[in-house]
Amino acid sequence: MAAVEFSGQSYTLAENETVLDALLRGGVAAAHACKAGSCGSCMMRATAGDLPEPSQVGLKDSWKARGYFLPCVCRPGSDLAIAPVGADARTRARLVSLDRLSADVLKIRLACEGPFDFRAGQYVTLIRESGLARSYSIASLPDEGDVELHVRLIPGGRMSGWLRDDARLGEAITLLGPSGECFYVPGREDQPLLLAGTGTGLAPLWGIVRDALRCGHRGPIHLFHGAVQAAGLYLVDELRGLASAHPQVEYIPTVLHGEVSTGFAGGPGFAVGSIDRVILERLPKLGGWRGFVCGDEGIVRTLKKKLFLAGMASRDIYADPFVPAAPAV
Repeated sequence: MAAVEFSGQSYTLAENETVLDALLRGGVAAAHACKAGSCGSCMMRATAGDLPEPSQVGLKDSWKARGYFLPCVCRPGSDLAIAPVGADARTRARLVSLDRLSADVLKIRLACEGPFDFRAGQYVTLIRESGLARSYSIASLPDEGDVELHVRLIPGGRMSGWLRDDARLGEAITLLGPSGECFYVPGREDQPLLLAGTGTGLAPLWGIVRDALRCGHRGPIHLFHGAVQAAGLYLVDELRGLASAHPQVEYIPTVLHGEVSTGFAGGPGFAVGSIDRVILERLPKLGGWRGFVCGDEGIVRTLKKKLFLAGMASRDIYADPFVPAAPAV
């Protein structure tokens, strides 16, 4: 069986066990969240040995070259020596604001203590001193200075609960990343864009739509934001203002349960129904479009399939599924 050397100790992996599980079983306080290879919070660096290819899927080429990998999906066939990631993947930051966007969404802004290069729509992992880690999409633009994240307040959530109840302005936290390929790439400025997200899946879309406009995108941009109830919608006035200022932008708030005639915040009403049905009723043919899909993992999977069946090329569908943290054991 393969063994992993970390901080001067050796940990033997059980059959089909991941590197992360072996470390946790051995008492190592390794940062982690989803344990599914999606959030990147557990990333480490291999200093010796061969890494299986799946353990580096989704990482930047520069990180792969440094031996960075995801231990939560790494099942090595031979011995490895590993270490924490280097300073090039971590940035210290401080909380500069905490504001409610809705009853269950908190907007936080972080001031980085060093350079932090990102694209609007990527995600970053917050790591507390205790090792607790959670990943959130970036809603801000690089030239805005601070990094803005939208945090869904989950009952019993360890990170969201800390941010809501105990975090103080000026408090330090570590950022790992950025990661992810869900961001606007300049070019094809006349191509129609479809942006669709549920819940805090709006965070990356809020950054992407403004980035596209900043880059001079001329084609139509349709942004659909879905929630279960109207109270789950947020940034409504800001998005309506953006659509008013830019004729190529259409904003369609969508609720799963509600009445079409209800209206919203004194303005026009919202669409009612599942977000995939609302999208395809309005835009049944999507050949030649580019899509960005963010939010609940199951909804993202459904949308990717339906957008493809409606004609959107798979290479033009960029997705950021939100994977919940693995339960504590």
